[in-house]
Amino acid sequence: MRLFDDYVIRSPAADPRLHMVTITKKDEEKQYAFGWAKIAVTVDGEQLVDRQEDLIASEDLEETAYKFVEFYREAGEMHERGGAGILIESIVFTSEKMRAMGIPEGTLPEGWWIGFHVTDADVWEKVKDGTYSMFSIEGRARRVPIEEEGEEES
Repeated sequence: MRLFDDYVIRSPAADPRLHMVTITKKDEEKQYAFGWAKIAVTVDGEQLVDRQEDLIASEDLEETAYKFVEFYREAGEMHERGGAGILIESIVFTSEKMRAMGIPEGTLPEGWWIGFHVTDADVWEKVKDGTYSMFSIEGRARRVPIEEEGEEES
């Protein structure tokens, strides 16, 4: 997935607690794959650090997800080619939306849940056998170091 480059990710300076998101639901007959594209805040209220040791604010993730849905919706394979599938489900869970839906606090993380219809047979086989076990969002962002408590920006 390619995202716009107008959101900000923050990189922690030291030893982050890394989290990974995986494909959590598959419908083999329909070739559907579902899971978290990105989690910003865990159910424990902790800002999530991803595999690239980056953080993203829920508001920035929400805006980025909307742009992806509006302008792209296509799945690729390993950031090399498109045409592997099409987006069929997308919702960004924010604390505000969860309150509006009556979802109790601490039930779901703040993040972006997606589903794809994987139309490429070879890619689907890799999803089924676990070769492709998670979604990878391709994009560019402005990386900003996190200031440690007590430090002032210069």
